[in-house]
Amino acid sequence: MEVSTQPEIHYITKYNLQQDSYLEKIVYPNMLSNYYWSNNFSKEFYIDLAYAGFISITTQDSQSNMLLLPEMQFAYSILDFQNLHISKKVKSLMKKGGFRFTINQRFYDVIEAIINHHSDNWLYGRYEEMLEDIYHTKKNKRDFRVISVEITCSFTGKLIAGEVGYIIGRTYTSLTGFSSKDRAYRNYGNLQMVLLSKVLQKNRFAFWNLGHPYMEYKNSLGAKIYTREEFLKRWKVARDEELPKLDYL
Repeated sequence: MEVSTQPEIHYITKYNLQQDSYLEKIVYPNMLSNYYWSNNFSKEFYIDLAYAGFISITTQDSQSNMLLLPEMQFAYSILDFQNLHISKKVKSLMKKGGFRFTINQRFYDVIEAIINHHSDNWLYGRYEEMLEDIYHTKKNKRDFRVISVEITCSFTGKLIAGEVGYIIGRTYTSLTGFSSKDRAYRNYGNLQMVLLSKVLQKNRFAFWNLGHPYMEYKNSLGAKIYTREEFLKRWKVARDEELPKLDYL
């Protein structure tokens, strides 16, 4: 008989998240499991998950039912803004100009571009609808905000790079993004990240949560890898801190 080596994916509920003991004694110390699942796509539940440190995507069960898949990662990629590295190619693009950097100006265009860009895209259906609902909510629990970031060609008006993510307290977390595959727009994805980093720093964010570590473009940007324990120690402080009035955001 074969014994499965795959970690169990546990069901998680709104009630679980209301119990500090569940997070502190069961979820956070569990270094054998990172994924959980739920069929609750309410924005309140999603915000509570994000506040706890989960980054949620979607999956489907064997009957093709859409499920929420929150992940408490084993490690996180974090950018402290003093560590930002700007490559020569990006510096050249900044000097060259011919682009427009914006925030929350082309939210639906960014969503569409992400869907078209990724063959394994998970941002669709109930998840997409939930993010759109949060995006349009002026005030919600924990002052949680979903934002879009855009780089547009000044000459053609074409959207050439962008991402979506969310703000909690003095933290920003990337969810997913895209960059044009057109050779004429090479490195504009990196440009978008550099310019966003500068805006976050200007607005006194504590750090940028880039999610999964071990990706070269994040390391090249200057991000460092934090263990789950190290990440949560910083996260629990910064998520409850207030930002001043935001410029651009």
